[in-house]
Amino acid sequence: MQLTALVGKKIYQKQGFLQDGTRVPLTGVVVAGNFVTQVKSTDKEGYNALQLGIGINKKAKSAIKNHSKKAGLEMTPRFFREVKVDDVVDVVSGTEINVSDIFVPGDIVDVTGVSKGKGFAGGVKRWGFRGGPRTHGQSDRERAPGSIGQTTTPGRVYKGKKMAGRMGHNTVTLKNLEIIEITADGVLLIKGLVPGSVNSIVIVKKMGTNKKFVPLYKEIVDEPVVAEPAVEEVAAEVQPEVEKGESEPETILAETPEEKAAEQPEKPVAEVKKEGEDK
Repeated sequence: MQLTALVGKKIYQKQGFLQDGTRVPLTGVVVAGNFVTQVKSTDKEGYNALQLGIGINKKAKSAIKNHSKKAGLEMTPRFFREVKVDDVVDVVSGTEINVSDIFVPGDIVDVTGVSKGKGFAGGVKRWGFRGGPRTHGQSDRERAPGSIGQTTTPGRVYKGKKMAGRMGHNTVTLKNLEIIEITADGVLLIKGLVPGSVNSIVIVKKMGTNKKFVPLYKEIVDEPVVAEPAVEEVAAEVQPEVEKGESEPETILAETPEEKAAEQPEKPVAEVKKEGEDK
Protein backbone atom coordinates (compact mmCIF):
# COMPACT_ATOMS: atom_id res chain seq x y z
CA MET A 1 0.00 0.00 0.00
CA GLN A 2 1.34 3.40 -0.98
CA LEU A 3 -0.97 5.83 0.79
CA THR A 4 -0.06 9.42 -0.10
CA ALA A 5 -3.00 11.40 1.32
CA LEU A 6 -4.75 11.91 4.64
CA VAL A 7 -7.90 13.65 5.81
CA GLY A 8 -7.34 16.62 8.10
CA LYS A 9 -9.10 19.48 9.84
CA LYS A 10 -7.98 23.09 9.57
CA ILE A 11 -7.65 24.44 13.11
CA TYR A 12 -5.73 27.73 13.03
CA GLN A 13 -3.54 30.16 11.08
CA LYS A 14 -0.44 31.92 12.35
CA GLN A 15 3.02 33.02 11.25
CA GLY A 16 6.54 31.77 11.92
CA PHE A 17 10.16 32.32 11.00
CA LEU A 18 12.50 29.99 9.15
CA GLN A 19 16.10 29.50 10.19
CA ASP A 20 17.23 31.88 7.43
CA GLY A 21 15.04 34.67 8.89
CA THR A 22 12.19 34.47 6.38
CA ARG A 23 8.74 35.13 7.81
CA VAL A 24 6.12 32.72 6.45
CA PRO A 25 2.37 32.23 6.96
CA LEU A 26 1.48 28.90 8.57
CA THR A 27 -1.75 26.92 8.61
CA GLY A 28 -2.30 24.21 11.20
CA VAL A 29 -4.03 21.07 9.90
CA VAL A 30 -4.53 18.18 12.33
CA VAL A 31 -4.35 14.81 10.56
CA ALA A 32 -4.04 12.55 13.61
CA GLY A 33 -6.79 10.00 14.13
CA ASN A 34 -7.27 8.71 10.56
CA PHE A 35 -8.84 5.24 10.61
CA VAL A 36 -9.45 2.87 7.71
CA THR A 37 -13.21 2.33 7.67
CA GLN A 38 -13.48 0.44 4.35
CA VAL A 39 -11.16 -1.19 1.82
CA LYS A 40 -12.28 -1.03 -1.82
CA SER A 41 -10.63 -3.35 -4.32
CA THR A 42 -10.67 -3.84 -8.07
CA ASP A 43 -12.41 -7.20 -7.76
CA LYS A 44 -15.45 -5.84 -5.92
CA GLU A 45 -15.75 -2.08 -6.58
CA GLY A 46 -13.68 -1.86 -9.77
CA TYR A 47 -10.89 0.31 -8.32
CA ASN A 48 -8.49 0.38 -5.38
CA ALA A 49 -9.22 2.91 -2.67
CA LEU A 50 -9.35 3.37 1.10
CA GLN A 51 -12.18 5.04 2.94
CA LEU A 52 -10.78 7.07 5.84
CA GLY A 53 -12.70 8.32 8.83
CA ILE A 54 -11.77 11.13 11.21
CA GLY A 55 -13.40 12.71 14.23
CA ILE A 56 -16.08 11.38 16.59
CA ASN A 57 -19.82 11.43 15.89
CA LYS A 58 -21.83 11.15 19.09
CA LYS A 59 -25.21 11.37 17.33
CA ALA A 60 -24.63 9.03 14.41
CA LYS A 61 -27.47 7.16 12.76
CA SER A 62 -27.73 3.40 13.06
CA ALA A 63 -26.53 2.80 9.49
CA ILE A 64 -23.31 4.76 10.09
CA LYS A 65 -22.81 3.05 13.47
CA ASN A 66 -23.12 -0.39 11.93
CA HIS A 67 -20.71 0.60 9.15
CA SER A 68 -18.13 1.57 11.79
CA LYS A 69 -18.71 -1.58 13.84
CA LYS A 70 -18.17 -3.67 10.72
CA ALA A 71 -14.77 -2.01 10.33
CA GLY A 72 -13.90 -2.94 13.92
CA LEU A 73 -14.13 0.55 15.40
CA GLU A 74 -15.54 1.23 18.85
CA MET A 75 -16.43 4.84 17.99
CA THR A 76 -18.14 6.29 14.93
CA PRO A 77 -16.13 8.79 12.82
CA ARG A 78 -17.79 12.06 11.93
CA PHE A 79 -16.28 12.60 8.48
CA PHE A 80 -15.54 10.05 5.74
CA ARG A 81 -13.36 10.62 2.70
CA GLU A 82 -12.03 8.28 0.02
CA VAL A 83 -8.41 8.17 -1.12
CA LYS A 84 -7.25 6.16 -4.13
CA VAL A 85 -4.22 3.87 -3.80
CA ASP A 86 -2.26 1.59 -6.10
CA ASP A 87 -2.97 -1.62 -4.21
CA VAL A 88 -4.77 -2.71 -1.05
CA VAL A 89 -2.60 -5.66 -0.10
CA ASP A 90 -2.28 -6.31 3.66
CA VAL A 91 -4.68 -3.47 4.54
CA VAL A 92 -7.09 -4.24 7.38
CA SER A 93 -10.16 -2.18 8.24
CA GLY A 94 -10.02 -0.44 11.60
CA THR A 95 -6.29 0.29 11.59
CA GLU A 96 -5.08 3.79 12.47
CA ILE A 97 -2.77 5.58 10.03
CA ASN A 98 0.44 6.94 11.54
CA VAL A 99 1.20 10.49 10.39
CA SER A 100 4.97 9.97 10.35
CA ASP A 101 4.55 7.08 7.88
CA ILE A 102 3.00 9.40 5.29
CA PHE A 103 4.47 12.90 5.76
CA VAL A 104 7.80 14.37 6.82
CA PRO A 105 8.92 18.03 7.01
CA GLY A 106 9.87 19.31 3.57
CA ASP A 107 7.14 17.47 1.64
CA ILE A 108 5.32 19.27 -1.18
CA VAL A 109 1.56 18.74 -0.86
CA ASP A 110 -1.71 19.66 -2.56
CA VAL A 111 -4.53 20.68 -0.21
CA THR A 112 -8.15 20.31 -1.32
CA GLY A 113 -11.01 21.90 0.59
CA VAL A 114 -14.27 23.82 0.28
CA SER A 115 -13.77 27.58 0.12
CA LYS A 116 -15.67 30.06 2.28
CA GLY A 117 -19.11 31.01 1.02
CA LYS A 118 -19.55 34.74 0.24
CA GLY A 119 -23.20 34.73 -0.76
CA PHE A 120 -24.62 36.56 -3.81
CA ALA A 121 -21.95 38.93 -5.17
CA GLY A 122 -21.75 41.36 -8.06
CA GLY A 123 -19.39 41.30 -11.00
CA VAL A 124 -16.86 43.68 -9.42
CA LYS A 125 -16.34 41.48 -6.34
CA ARG A 126 -16.84 38.12 -8.02
CA TRP A 127 -14.79 38.59 -11.18
CA GLY A 128 -12.86 41.81 -10.62
CA PHE A 129 -14.74 43.91 -13.20
CA ARG A 130 -13.56 47.50 -13.51
CA GLY A 131 -17.02 49.07 -13.62
CA GLY A 132 -18.14 52.12 -15.57
CA PRO A 133 -16.93 55.72 -15.41
CA ARG A 134 -17.72 57.89 -12.42
CA THR A 135 -18.15 61.12 -14.40
CA HIS A 136 -20.13 62.45 -17.38
CA GLY A 137 -23.45 61.94 -15.66
CA GLN A 138 -23.17 58.17 -15.23
CA SER A 139 -24.00 58.02 -11.57
CA ASP A 140 -25.54 54.54 -11.76
CA ARG A 141 -22.86 52.84 -13.90
CA GLU A 142 -20.01 52.63 -11.39
CA ARG A 143 -20.42 48.94 -10.52
CA ALA A 144 -22.59 47.85 -13.43
CA PRO A 145 -21.47 44.77 -15.45
CA GLY A 146 -21.96 46.40 -18.84
CA SER A 147 -22.91 44.60 -22.03
CA ILE A 148 -23.39 40.83 -21.80
CA GLY A 149 -23.68 39.87 -25.47
CA GLN A 150 -24.32 40.76 -29.10
CA THR A 151 -27.50 41.66 -31.03
CA THR A 152 -29.49 39.48 -33.38
CA THR A 153 -26.53 37.22 -33.97
CA PRO A 154 -26.29 35.05 -31.94
CA GLY A 155 -29.37 36.44 -30.18
CA ARG A 156 -28.50 34.81 -26.88
CA VAL A 157 -26.01 34.92 -24.00
CA TYR A 158 -23.20 32.38 -24.14
CA LYS A 159 -23.01 29.81 -21.39
CA GLY A 160 -20.42 30.52 -18.71
CA LYS A 161 -20.68 34.31 -19.08
CA LYS A 162 -19.15 36.08 -16.09
CA MET A 163 -22.00 37.76 -14.28
CA ALA A 164 -23.28 38.39 -10.79
CA GLY A 165 -24.17 35.27 -8.80
CA ARG A 166 -23.31 33.09 -5.85
CA MET A 167 -19.66 33.36 -4.86
CA GLY A 168 -17.56 30.87 -2.92
CA HIS A 169 -18.38 27.48 -1.39
CA ASN A 170 -16.55 25.66 -4.16
CA THR A 171 -14.08 22.78 -4.07
CA VAL A 172 -10.66 24.40 -4.38
CA THR A 173 -7.19 22.80 -4.59
CA LEU A 174 -4.06 24.75 -3.70
CA LYS A 175 -0.96 23.14 -5.19
CA ASN A 176 2.71 23.03 -4.26
CA LEU A 177 2.37 23.93 -0.60
CA GLU A 178 5.13 22.87 1.78
CA ILE A 179 5.04 21.12 5.15
CA ILE A 180 7.33 23.07 7.46
CA GLU A 181 6.91 21.03 10.64
CA ILE A 182 4.93 18.16 12.17
CA THR A 183 4.11 18.55 15.85
CA ALA A 184 3.97 15.74 18.39
CA ASP A 185 0.15 15.75 18.44
CA GLY A 186 -0.14 15.18 14.68
CA VAL A 187 -0.59 18.77 13.42
CA LEU A 188 0.90 19.71 10.05
CA LEU A 189 2.26 23.25 9.85
CA ILE A 190 1.78 24.05 6.15
CA LYS A 191 3.45 27.04 4.56
CA GLY A 192 0.72 29.18 3.00
CA LEU A 193 -3.05 29.47 3.25
CA VAL A 194 -5.51 26.59 2.97
CA PRO A 195 -9.06 26.88 1.54
CA GLY A 196 -11.95 26.74 3.94
CA SER A 197 -12.87 28.11 7.32
CA VAL A 198 -11.60 26.99 10.70
CA ASN A 199 -12.69 23.43 11.63
CA SER A 200 -13.38 22.58 7.97
CA ILE A 201 -12.27 19.27 6.45
CA VAL A 202 -9.42 19.19 3.92
CA ILE A 203 -7.47 16.47 2.10
CA VAL A 204 -3.67 16.72 2.14
CA LYS A 205 -1.95 14.81 -0.67
CA LYS A 206 1.80 14.35 -0.96
CA MET A 207 3.25 15.28 -4.36
CA GLY A 208 7.02 15.46 -3.82
CA THR A 209 9.87 16.74 -1.66
CA ASN A 210 11.61 20.11 -1.52
CA LYS A 211 15.36 19.55 -1.87
CA LYS A 212 16.10 23.07 -0.57
CA PHE A 213 13.99 22.71 2.57
CA VAL A 214 14.64 25.24 5.35
CA PRO A 215 13.27 24.15 8.76
CA LEU A 216 11.32 26.32 11.16
CA TYR A 217 13.24 28.42 13.65
CA LYS A 218 12.70 27.44 17.26
CA GLU A 219 13.70 29.72 20.09
CA ILE A 220 15.61 27.92 22.82
CA VAL A 221 14.53 29.15 26.23
CA ASP A 222 16.94 28.50 29.08
CA GLU A 223 15.10 27.54 32.20
CA PRO A 224 16.23 29.55 35.24
CA VAL A 225 18.14 27.54 37.82
CA VAL A 226 16.51 27.87 41.22
CA ALA A 227 19.12 27.78 44.00
CA GLU A 228 18.21 25.72 47.01
CA PRO A 229 18.03 27.72 50.26
CA ALA A 230 21.12 27.26 52.43
CA VAL A 231 20.45 25.45 55.65
CA GLU A 232 22.51 26.72 58.62
CA GLU A 233 23.57 24.00 60.94
CA VAL A 234 23.52 25.07 64.58
CA ALA A 235 25.82 23.11 66.86
CA ALA A 236 23.91 21.68 69.80
CA GLU A 237 25.23 22.55 73.28
CA VAL A 238 26.79 19.57 74.96
CA GLN A 239 25.33 19.01 78.41
CA PRO A 240 27.24 17.06 81.04
CA GLU A 241 26.03 13.56 81.58
CA VAL A 242 24.38 12.85 84.89
CA GLU A 243 25.49 9.67 86.59
CA LYS A 244 23.00 7.29 88.05
CA GLY A 245 21.92 8.14 91.56
CA GLU A 246 22.78 11.84 91.22
CA SER A 247 20.12 14.46 90.80
CA GLU A 248 20.31 17.01 88.08
CA PRO A 249 21.60 20.47 89.20
CA GLU A 250 18.87 23.00 89.85
CA THR A 251 18.78 26.10 87.75
CA ILE A 252 18.69 29.26 89.91
CA LEU A 253 17.11 32.25 88.29
CA ALA A 254 17.81 35.85 89.36
CA GLU A 255 14.92 37.58 91.15
CA THR A 256 13.39 40.71 89.73
CA PRO A 257 12.92 43.89 91.88
CA GLU A 258 9.15 43.31 92.01
CA GLU A 259 9.66 39.81 93.39
CA LYS A 260 12.08 41.15 96.06
CA ALA A 261 9.58 43.83 97.15
CA ALA A 262 6.83 41.27 97.44
CA GLU A 263 8.98 39.07 99.73
CA GLN A 264 9.71 41.88 102.33
CA PRO A 265 7.17 42.07 105.26
CA GLU A 266 5.04 45.18 105.43
CA LYS A 267 5.57 47.50 108.47
CA PRO A 268 2.58 48.27 110.74
CA VAL A 269 0.92 51.67 110.38
CA ALA A 270 1.70 52.77 113.98
CA GLU A 271 5.44 52.36 113.52
CA VAL A 272 5.35 54.40 110.35
CA LYS A 273 3.63 57.31 112.22
CA LYS A 274 6.22 57.24 115.06
CA GLU A 275 9.08 57.46 112.69
CA GLY A 276 7.47 60.54 111.12
CA GLU A 277 6.98 62.24 114.50
CA ASP A 278 10.63 61.70 115.58
CA LYS A 279 11.84 63.46 112.47
